[in-house]
Amino acid sequence: MRLPLRSFCIFRTLIHRRLTADVQRRNLSGAGMRLVQFRRHGDGGGVVRVGVERGDGLGVVDLKAFDPSMPSTMRELLELGEAGLESAHRALASDQCLVDRADIQLLPPVSAPEKVVCVGMNYKDHCLEQNAPIPKEPIIFSKFPSAITGPYDDIVLPTESQEVDWEVELAFVIGRRGKHIKEEDALSHVAGFTVANDVSARDWQMKRNGRQWLLGKTFDSFCPLGPALVTTDAVRDPHNLNIRCLVNGDAMQSSNTDQMIFKTAALVAWVSKFVTLTPGDVFLTGTPPGVGVFKKPPVFLKKGDVVECQIDQLGSIINKVV
Repeated sequence: MRLPLRSFCIFRTLIHRRLTADVQRRNLSGAGMRLVQFRRHGDGGGVVRVGVERGDGLGVVDLKAFDPSMPSTMRELLELGEAGLESAHRALASDQCLVDRADIQLLPPVSAPEKVVCVGMNYKDHCLEQNAPIPKEPIIFSKFPSAITGPYDDIVLPTESQEVDWEVELAFVIGRRGKHIKEEDALSHVAGFTVANDVSARDWQMKRNGRQWLLGKTFDSFCPLGPALVTTDAVRDPHNLNIRCLVNGDAMQSSNTDQMIFKTAALVAWVSKFVTLTPGDVFLTGTPPGVGVFKKPPVFLKKGDVVECQIDQLGSIINKVV
């Protein structure tokens, strides 16, 4: 099924509202937040804002409108630590400075991180589908931050690749600086979770450039992210979430994050042995089985396809391939 552009836009809006409302209903503590970056329609290339989604999913509280001293980017907000999150809580509770959801474009929740840390082969069944051994240590690679794009932005097929593939992934964002972080302390360094698509050019990843993964993973638009940064206190158990990828409405990947080999705390502890983690750093935690390259015959994305990545409690990102 291929959606016309107008139908795709309507579908995207309805899906966002449905999933946002569902997330808010299931947030028992009421303490968690869905933080977003956005731009008002008509702003041109205008000002980036940080906001908090209201419970009905139709409005966003503009943090800088509520308090002009607040920063304009998610990374700057996270750098404020608890003080920044407390200010965001106050803004949400005030129900003031609301911007209608229809009047904004959602941007990636973090758009200029210092690092994008990726984890390869972190689901056992994904290893099995490619006849690869189960890793005993996390396999770490990277994307350039310039690959990040918004939750409803287009995925641009590069002319240099004929084998572009999808990978739905649970992502998390660092909220507190640290080095040599103990695993038992690791979750205190995590600000929240979001949905990612680790779009991959398999020809460059698996056949060219010495089979190093970087170039195949880091074309522009190859890291759709969003729709929101869901704070850790709003996610009951990040390692018991259904995770799915659909292409043109057909299910390609379906699993649960409890199948991850290395969980969030282990990944934070492992990577912080090598580098200092800073607020805004994005981790992509690996993909479950069902990617196109290992289907028989292989299936790759083509212009006009619509890719939807879903994770329970976090939401859905929907990207048209152009």
